[in-house]
Amino acid sequence: MIQSQPAPGTCHAIGSGLYERPDPRCTPGALNPAVTQATIGSTICTSGWTATVRPEESVTEPEKRESMAAYGITAPLGDYEYDHFVPLELGGATNDPRNLWPEPGASPNPKDAIEDELHQEVCEGQISLAHAQREIVADWAKLARHVLTRSASSPTTSSGSAAGAECTASASYSSRYGDYDVYVHSNQPDETVTVTDAAGRSDSWHTDSNGYADVYFKAGAGAAGEQVTIIVGSARCSATL
Repeated sequence: MIQSQPAPGTCHAIGSGLYERPDPRCTPGALNPAVTQATIGSTICTSGWTATVRPEESVTEPEKRESMAAYGITAPLGDYEYDHFVPLELGGATNDPRNLWPEPGASPNPKDAIEDELHQEVCEGQISLAHAQREIVADWAKLARHVLTRSASSPTTSSGSAAGAECTASASYSSRYGDYDVYVHSNQPDETVTVTDAAGRSDSWHTDSNGYADVYFKAGAGAAGEQVTIIVGSARCSATL
C-alpha cells in the first residue's frame, strides 16, 4: 500500500553530498516489530530475508517521488536512492514514511558500508540489535567518517602500549543520549575496550574485526574537557571529552 508523505518543501536534510542525513522531524527512523534481538536468527541474520520484506517498486516509486518533493528536491529520480534510514538488515520498518527518505547518490555508498559492518557485528553477537540501530539514527555519517576515512584529528597513540599495539581515540558528546561516544581505532580486533576517567568511572565495549569500537561513556556534558584513558587489548591511548 502506498504511504502518504510529508507536505512538499517541509523537510530539510542535514549536511550535503554522500554524508547527508534526513530531517529528524520527517524521517526519525522506525522499526519493524517482527525484528527483535530474539528473532534475528530467523530474520535479518538469515540470508535473503530482506528480499522477502522489501516493498515492491510499484509502491516505492510514487512514494519516492513524493518524498523528494517533501525534501524540496527537483533533480531526476535516478539521482537519489529511496533509502530505509534504519536499514531492513538492521530491523528497519519496511514501508513507513518515518523510515524512508531520498538519499543522494547511487548504491553502494558510505552508509551502505556502515550498515553492512553493523549487520555483521549484530549477527556475530558482537553488538546488540538496539546498539546498531542507535548507531544509525544517532549519526551514521560521523561513524562513517571515523571508520572509512580514519579522521586525521584523532589524538596520537599514548605511551604505554605493548610493542606493535596501537590505538587512537576521539570523543563526541551526544545531547540526545546524554553520554559520550568514544571512538576507538586500533590494531586490536575482537578485544575488550575500557574507557576510564580520572575519577575511576569506566565503561567497556569491544572492538570489531577491524579493531574499531564506539564506547558509550556515561558522563554528562559537564565532563567536557576531561581526559579519559582507553585500554584495548595490549594498546593504551587517551582522548579528551
